[in-house]
Amino acid sequence: MLACDIMVSVFLVFACRAASVVSAVSCHTKEYATRDGQCCPMCQEGTVVQRDCTAYSGTRCRSCDLGTFMNQLNGLSNCFSCTTCDTGHGLFVKRNCTAKTDTVCDVLNGYYCKGLIDSNGCSLAEKHSQCEAGQRIKESGTSRSDTVCEDCQPGFFSKDGVKCTAWKTCSNTQIKVKGSSTSDVVCGRTSSQHYFVFLPFLLCSVAFTSLVTG
Repeated sequence: MLACDIMVSVFLVFACRAASVVSAVSCHTKEYATRDGQCCPMCQEGTVVQRDCTAYSGTRCRSCDLGTFMNQLNGLSNCFSCTTCDTGHGLFVKRNCTAKTDTVCDVLNGYYCKGLIDSNGCSLAEKHSQCEAGQRIKESGTSRSDTVCEDCQPGFFSKDGVKCTAWKTCSNTQIKVKGSSTSDVVCGRTSSQHYFVFLPFLLCSVAFTSLVTG
């Protein structure tokens, strides 16, 4: 039992020393540290490490496979996956992925970017907002901004949420059904107007009856 404890202690000492050696490794800017504590030259853009360097040879690098890329000096063993531009979510491919650069996506018409990567790329798009009835479009949506809506002012209405139209003006002799922000004023004839329109017909009818019976 004592012998086992001694062996464990010795193993831990060597393990700690090895870990300290690895952590103490300080490689140059264009080098990377291997698992065994060696410094190897980094691979160029478009490639990743296939085999670490040895005392007799430099780092062996391999090109990125189709659908992957590497855009920096590195000591990695795998390339990054190319971004997919999802047309179902308002994105399209503006620039295809290469071995050295990722895909650049932009937004389709009717969408705006909510996840701007830089001045050229977008990672997340959303449909332009639709203004409601009773509102108008104050500022149309663009590829970088959403639609801005504004409520119609008193005396105006909008059925489609595009623009506000002034209420119809009724004459003083008309009955008026009040308008709202979503519907126009309705003008109608007064009861007296109905009477005066009907009166001539009534008189003619009476006179014709008198002639017939007379």
